[in-house]
Amino acid sequence: MTTPGPLVAGIDSSTQSCKVVVREARTGRLVREGRAPHPEGMEVDPEAWWTALQTAVGLAGGLEDVAAVSVGGQQHGMVCLDEDGHVVRPALLWNDTRSAGAARDLVDELGGPEVGGRAWAEAVGVVPVASFTITKLRWLAEHEPEHARRTAAVCLPHDWLTWRLSGATDLADLTTDRSDASGTGYWSAVTGSYREDLLEQAFGSVPRVPRVVAPGAAAATTPGGTLLAAGAGDNAAAALGLGAEVGDVVVSIGTSGVVTAVTDSPTVDPTGTVAGFADATGRFLPLVATLNAARVLDAVAGLLGVDHHGLAELAMQAAPGAGGLVLVPYLEGERTPNLPDATGSVHGLTLASATRHDLARAAVEGLLCGLADGMQAVAATGVEPRRVLLVGGAAASEAVRTSAPQVLGLPVDVPPAGEYVADGAARQAAWALLGDDVPPTWPRTGTRRYDAAAVPAVRERYREASGLHLSRLG
Repeated sequence: MTTPGPLVAGIDSSTQSCKVVVREARTGRLVREGRAPHPEGMEVDPEAWWTALQTAVGLAGGLEDVAAVSVGGQQHGMVCLDEDGHVVRPALLWNDTRSAGAARDLVDELGGPEVGGRAWAEAVGVVPVASFTITKLRWLAEHEPEHARRTAAVCLPHDWLTWRLSGATDLADLTTDRSDASGTGYWSAVTGSYREDLLEQAFGSVPRVPRVVAPGAAAATTPGGTLLAAGAGDNAAAALGLGAEVGDVVVSIGTSGVVTAVTDSPTVDPTGTVAGFADATGRFLPLVATLNAARVLDAVAGLLGVDHHGLAELAMQAAPGAGGLVLVPYLEGERTPNLPDATGSVHGLTLASATRHDLARAAVEGLLCGLADGMQAVAATGVEPRRVLLVGGAAASEAVRTSAPQVLGLPVDVPPAGEYVADGAARQAAWALLGDDVPPTWPRTGTRRYDAAAVPAVRERYREASGLHLSRLG
């Protein structure tokens, strides 16, 4: 009988909840897990994350027998701390769009959309939009100057939780990793350094920022001696949990829609559509994100009076193209394209297409078309897709699974449902604990492949409808 190896824990502190998985470091075998909800909203007191983490850890059987821990967290959130380490104000989350005007101003200050966009992309790999931390700091400086003056340090959600787990109180002990730092707007994945000049331009001063810990290295220890790994942004942690390799494209449909690809080389997109993030292994993770993802299906299911299974059944009764009905799904504004004040719209409504099943199909296809546009933008940076991995809550929908290859134009692999952000954090913890040059290889079974001929007419009709939608907004 094989003696079990040391245990590691991975934490996923997401927008909606905190998940904890405990796994064997060498094999990845799941030992136990727990979860707890987060409060809703676009700004949250970080103490709510800490409370949820304690609850989730308790439900997972505690961490007393765990040798290493890592935190994967929602990206971009702005956590401001005063000189004593106290939170200055509730954290602004990635999906808070109040800083859209600040984003435009920051781009304009470097020369406007075209010149400024390229300048930002070349400097830090991203062009400011409302999601990024740097725009939230500009908003804070302009709208809450007293809070800005009290801010001695700024960090990200996973940075703050790692710091709290360490028991540290000194701001000098704040740490982050390259994946999450690359989503701030003031750290460059290419140079591996902060751009304090851009931070000062945005905020008016340079608060303390976390030390960036190398992939596979330890950030600190808990008071009890448990090793704390570097942690990661949620998208990078998910890619690590999935075992994504160079050429893999991960399409995640959760609260947000995300298209990421693992590459050996950094990417630059002056339009800002593709963010040039870093991954959790030393590679790069070009990323496109949309604000409107699984909740598009929530909204249409509610409109039709069905649950998600019922929505999928309705959608699969309709032919590809939904009888010409197109849903442009900008229900919460949009990040890609950058339209924070946009709304959704329905096009092509006729007597023939005014059916429940066509509307259900249009919701699924509209959601996937937005992600297909994102995948095309990533490919335009030089990425050659080898396979598509479809994950996230909405990947459980059979209508989404069967429609995805028709819209995305490639075979789609759907891994079994799992906590891939937490799994990636656990794998990172094992990497730091074992001290190997690369993360441990953990076997995974149960992936299903969906393959179908592409239906170009679906995306063509979507382009027409979204173009009409954009012209009306203009």
